[in-house]
Amino acid sequence: MAYDNGGVNDGRPIAPSRQLEPKGNVLVLGNSGVGKSTLINAVIGEDVAKTSFGTRGTTGELAIYASPSVPFRVIDSIGFEPSPIASLRAVHAVRKWSRMSAKEGNENTRINVIWFCVDGTAAKLFPDTIRNLANAVRMWKSVPIIAVVTKSYSQPDRERNIAMVREAFHGTHIERNLRAIVPVVAQTYVINDTAFAAPEGIADLIDATMQAMPEGLRGGAHDLQHFKLTRKRVLAQGLIGACVAAGATVGAVPIPIADSLILSPLELAELNGLARLYGIDKDEDAKRLFDEVVQVGTAGVVAHSAISAIKAIPGIDLAASVINAIVAASIIAALGEGAVAMFEEIYSGKRSVHDLGWARHLMEEQFGEGFIGKVNGITVAAQAGGKDMRQMIVDLVKAAFLQRGK
Repeated sequence: MAYDNGGVNDGRPIAPSRQLEPKGNVLVLGNSGVGKSTLINAVIGEDVAKTSFGTRGTTGELAIYASPSVPFRVIDSIGFEPSPIASLRAVHAVRKWSRMSAKEGNENTRINVIWFCVDGTAAKLFPDTIRNLANAVRMWKSVPIIAVVTKSYSQPDRERNIAMVREAFHGTHIERNLRAIVPVVAQTYVINDTAFAAPEGIADLIDATMQAMPEGLRGGAHDLQHFKLTRKRVLAQGLIGACVAAGATVGAVPIPIADSLILSPLELAELNGLARLYGIDKDEDAKRLFDEVVQVGTAGVVAHSAISAIKAIPGIDLAASVINAIVAASIIAALGEGAVAMFEEIYSGKRSVHDLGWARHLMEEQFGEGFIGKVNGITVAAQAGGKDMRQMIVDLVKAAFLQRGK
């Protein structure tokens, strides 16, 4: 239901076309538990405004998400599962929406693209799901469909899942509407302390969506590039945050961190994950770039300076394991933030993977006096202690270093 009263819901509906700016509408369909909400958050953002324009009776079945920075709205539906009744409700809500949007004056509510979500960890795509999709979109004879394979953690499984989707659509009356199949990882998936499935595929989904939009709703290339860069930055923050938590865990070991290589696998995992997110290929040039970054941010070298600075702070009385955890988590955070700054420049075309001197200088700045100052500040704050020291360290490190996504 749409209201025009300063956000106060007093039950006075207005025509949706008078409320909505000209923008594309993307309908999200799929089974319950497929990861639609996580996908929407990855594309639109965690703090999106949820509205409820539409016809009476759709509340609870359709949820609309929009943001001024996003070139399209996303309309989420209840899942096709777990019960036939729920599936019928979802189909009914979508078909009711389609009838409403077909009326004159409701052009801004028309569905322009459909995201059909498939769980990448599932072994098969059930025929009932395809039938529900076909029934829900029966009135939209030519609306493009993009199959989004969520939870695509395994590269070999992605190829299998793409083939599964193509086979499921084959011979159906909606096969001609299938424009793309996009595997995605919508948020960082933690495998263990040093292994992560990094977010990826979100920019590809945005590109495929905008290409499928009517020409007048595609927006400018510059705005689209800025939007994708912003989404990558937010996803990068999630990956770095997961790595910081891992750094605080593996750093709190009896072996002095300055004399060990315990962070090396985690540093490489973080760099590789961020590189995939920004589409940096793993060719020889990229490897040389990574070598420059790792040499500057080598844990042992940086840790010696940080620990020495901590010991010089008057009144600090923390266990060696706590100091190790602070330093390790800070190194991971600084490395990640430096890598994001570097990869953003490369992704935007302002720099090249061949600019090794520039990359080294950027990382040297990242681990300079500013780094030591932040580590000292975190250490002083940690002196207050708490029930969960590890979580306190993670929160303090993220607050000190992870600023780019804010």
